[in-house]
Parts: sequence; structure tokens; C-alpha cells
Amino acid sequence: MPAPSRAELTKLLQAWSQGDQSALDQFAPLVFLELKQLARKHLVAEAPSHTLETGELVNELFLRLIDWKNVQWQNRAHFFAVAAQMMRRILVDYARSRKYQKRGGGVRPVELEKTAIVSKDRCHEFLALDEALNRLAEIDQRKSRVVELRFFGGLSVEETAVVVGVSPITVMRDWDFARSWLERELSGKTE
Repeated sequence: MPAPSRAELTKLLQAWSQGDQSALDQFAPLVFLELKQLARKHLVAEAPSHTLETGELVNELFLRLIDWKNVQWQNRAHFFAVAAQMMRRILVDYARSRKYQKRGGGVRPVELEKTAIVSKDRCHEFLALDEALNRLAEIDQRKSRVVELRFFGGLSVEETAVVVGVSPITVMRDWDFARSWLERELSGKTE
């Protein structure tokens, strides 16, 4: 079966927005694999004993999305933007619950790319990323949003540009700046 077009996904999302449950039933399996790949990216280096699995993360995401009432889905990018926010919240909530179960020691430098992996031993790093993103949002909300959409949502530069309402070149500039800023924040270096 060929992958659905963006237009087909948008049509299903809009029908779902208007209360068509069958549209959700058609839409969910079409994006499930893409969401699962995104979740896998975040959970790939987990220990075998890790309790949050890829399927569970995606299922929790869908449960939260289904509970949203009166959402007027605009298109695929809008859906994945919301999914990115929710996935971030789920992962942060999970990391916080791990942190409460096992309090860690002092602050250590963290690499941005490695913080997507939320294991029991790394939850402090994920929480550090979340805190750094919140600080970035206080300085520049758009740059924080770009990171959230690209890093957590897996959106392309073009999709991010549509969601944020800027040009793709602006997204690339924001992404480059935000990554540098976050890496500096997470490493504990100040200039």
C-alpha cells in the first residue's frame, strides 16, 4: 500500500476535527509507524530493563491526542507539531518520575543529541534539556518552538516553517542558533 499523500492526511485530520470517528480510525494507522520511528529515535539507547517502550510512548501520545476535543487540525504539520509538544511532555513526565525514584548527584555536562534518550540513568540530562528549552523560550519563544518541532516532532525544515509561520531559511538560522545555545547551556559553559 503506497504512503498517503499529505493532502490525504490533511483531509482525514479535518474530518476528524469535525467529529468523524472513522477518519481517526483511518488516520491513526497511517501515522502510527512515523510516530513510532520518532519515539524509537528518543528511546533507542535504553537499557533492556527500561520500562517505557516505543509502542507505549506512541500509545500514550494517541490517548492524549484523542482526549483533545474541538481541535481544528489544519494539516499534517499541525498534527506533528502538537504531537511533538505532547511527546516532550510525556518524556519529561517520565524523566521526572525516574528522578524522584532515584535522585542523582551533581550537574554534569550534557550533549544535546544524547538527551533524547530517557533512561533511568539519564533522566537528569533530559530534564536539563527541558529546563534549558524553557530558558530559551523566555529569551526567544520561536527558537525554542523550532527545537521542539524539529527535535521532538521530527518535522522537516519546511514543515517547521509552515507551523511557525516563517521562511525555511529562518528556521535553519533559528535551529543553528538554538542548538549552539542549548549545547552551551547543557555543557555548563558560560562566556
